[in-house]
Amino acid sequence: MARDTPIITGYYRYTDIWFEWSSALPNPEDARPLKAILAHDSIVHPDHPLHIEGVQGVQMYLGTFVTGEARLLFSSAQVDYLRYWLHAMQLTKEIIPLPYSDCLLTESDLRNVSPVVYPDGGALRNSLKKIDKNNKRLKGSNPILTSRREIFERVRSYWAEKKGVWCSIDFEAWELDHTVITEFGWRYVAWKDGEEIHEAGHLIVDEHQKYRNSKYVPERRYDYGFGESQIVKRSSFKTRICALLEQLPQHGPVFLVFHDNNQDIKYLRSPSIAAPLDGMSYVLPDAMPDEGLFVVDTSDLFAALEGAQTADRRALVRMCNLIQIPTSNLHNAGNDAHYTLQALLEMASGDPVDIQREKRWPNRTGDRGVKVEFKPYEEDSDYSDEEGLVPPSSKYYTPQ
Repeated sequence: MARDTPIITGYYRYTDIWFEWSSALPNPEDARPLKAILAHDSIVHPDHPLHIEGVQGVQMYLGTFVTGEARLLFSSAQVDYLRYWLHAMQLTKEIIPLPYSDCLLTESDLRNVSPVVYPDGGALRNSLKKIDKNNKRLKGSNPILTSRREIFERVRSYWAEKKGVWCSIDFEAWELDHTVITEFGWRYVAWKDGEEIHEAGHLIVDEHQKYRNSKYVPERRYDYGFGESQIVKRSSFKTRICALLEQLPQHGPVFLVFHDNNQDIKYLRSPSIAAPLDGMSYVLPDAMPDEGLFVVDTSDLFAALEGAQTADRRALVRMCNLIQIPTSNLHNAGNDAHYTLQALLEMASGDPVDIQREKRWPNRTGDRGVKVEFKPYEEDSDYSDEEGLVPPSSKYYTPQ
């Protein structure tokens, strides 16, 4: 095994640590305690040295390579801590050496890394088989799916850091002239001193109350379900939206959350709003940024979750039904913003994409690929448009 060199922040493949590290130790007597501390049922125990307070089981990492292939990883900090802990407990005569430097994966080797928790030894053992199975299924995948999966894991890793502000935004307009904006809704979650901060609201343009929808979309502007709507003049409408966006950066990096962002961003850029969007990026950086304005789209996240390889996007109501978020009075801008952020919270706070997909829809992928095969009644538009009929999932839905 290797010389003892200064540790570089990075990751090691789980298989390298589990199968190779102990067999390459210069003192064979050190192999037994190392294998014992790495054993599946040992590593998930609350008394294990890698245990994190408040986490049931063990937190490890799932890394994605540029090829889209995933691997279960230990962080270099975990590996380093284990060898010092074993020596401190007098289980090894000397501090065992680090794995060879060639085994160390740095940020340049990985497209994305996100945390993953295994509650028990069985889950950890099974994960290796599932990761290998998914890697085989993903070979030759469409670049659209690869990109979406990368976005999904980056959002998960960002969310786990509990930093910045995640603000969902939605507009409604008159169906016969989309330049006539009638409503604006928002909902955000931010952190201050480790505590969550929540805000939500719904604005109706006073001068545009006479423009009613009914031909193509239902009229729901007076049906906001999460507070009291405010009727404001056009000038105030613009000022309020711009003021909201200007104060968001006080919380750190800003993630504007949309469901199919194209039209809503057009509204933000329109002369009637002229929102401050300088420097807004559609590309999420490799690591959680310290500042900046970024776009996150729940239609992309859900497409990654269901394994979709086409450019088609699910409607908000269909997505919510499929991940069991009950909805009511969609096409109200405040309600749509609420459910869009709720969908983000459901996906971003859950497991890595393949584990989460299997938990939500067990054994629903075919022999090829990772696309979920939904039941006919789940795909039927008449069924899914019946808002609120799907019961909440106790695991993934918390009433607000």
